[in-house]
Amino acid sequence: MMWNWLVSGLAVGATLCLYDGSPFHPDGNVLFDYAQADQFAIFGTSAKYIDAVRKGGFTPVSTHDLGALRLMTSTGSPLSPEGFSFVYEGIKPDVQLASISGGTDIVSCFVLGNPLKPVWRGEIQGPGLGLAMDVWNDEGEPVRREKGELVCTKAFPSMPVMFWNDPDGAKYRAAYFERFDNVWCHGDFAEWTEHDGIVIHGRSDATLNPGGVRIGTAEIYNQVEQMEEVAEALCVGQDWDDDVRVVLFVRLASGFTLTEALEKAIKTRIRTGASPRHVPAKIVAVADIPRTKSGKIVELAVRDVVHGRIVKNKEALANPEALDLYADLAQLKT
Repeated sequence: MMWNWLVSGLAVGATLCLYDGSPFHPDGNVLFDYAQADQFAIFGTSAKYIDAVRKGGFTPVSTHDLGALRLMTSTGSPLSPEGFSFVYEGIKPDVQLASISGGTDIVSCFVLGNPLKPVWRGEIQGPGLGLAMDVWNDEGEPVRREKGELVCTKAFPSMPVMFWNDPDGAKYRAAYFERFDNVWCHGDFAEWTEHDGIVIHGRSDATLNPGGVRIGTAEIYNQVEQMEEVAEALCVGQDWDDDVRVVLFVRLASGFTLTEALEKAIKTRIRTGASPRHVPAKIVAVADIPRTKSGKIVELAVRDVVHGRIVKNKEALANPEALDLYADLAQLKT
């Protein structure tokens, strides 16, 4: 979808500044060097990148002149409250930070930034123009200050009319309209805030359900990925003993191993930062975490591997070989 966005940028006369390669070569300053040299007005990046810059100890606010920068956009996964704080403390105190969330099929965002509203830590500012976005519970009722499904209750300008190779529309309906009749259900687990902002708690199809209580995976990531020992995490629900137990996979930072003490520290961080229900039953160290070619971790693919199911669309993965690390793990058999 970004190709379409970039063409639109050219259409309005903007200059596009693209970077191809590792954003940490030769070090974590390279993109900020680029932003300073070319006087970026908008810096589009990912939540993972912001967190990696923070963990790397880089502070562009004290090393770079970003006076031209007015807007930072973050996408790919929910931006943690700590990520919001770091942008204002470590990058630029007077920038508009817009965490955005949408989808490839709509080439747009259901929720995004709004330059007319304040930015609240950990919150997306509001719905996109022309999008009747709302949050519904399982009964199809609108809810506030409560987690539910992100829906769009009316047709919208960028709504697709069909899928390729789907002549009767069956795939299209199955993707977005099976949950609620004639209402687009996007598959995000979301919540309205007291400021009329939005928090995305993760994909609803990857939502954990231990003991019948729905938990968003982002709620766990927001805690564990703040720890210096953890480079990245992925969480799934494993069918176990007529219920579902939470399994947390962690890719540890260089120089760390998953000791009993570190497991305890991770569980304590999650218990105090989220709730006792969020604490995983199992924590497993892995060498790599599978992701799409656009950098998104693939919880559903790992869940399928853990349960011995065939993974679909492996060709969409940047590192499909990483899935082999999750097959037949001894830790998941007890």
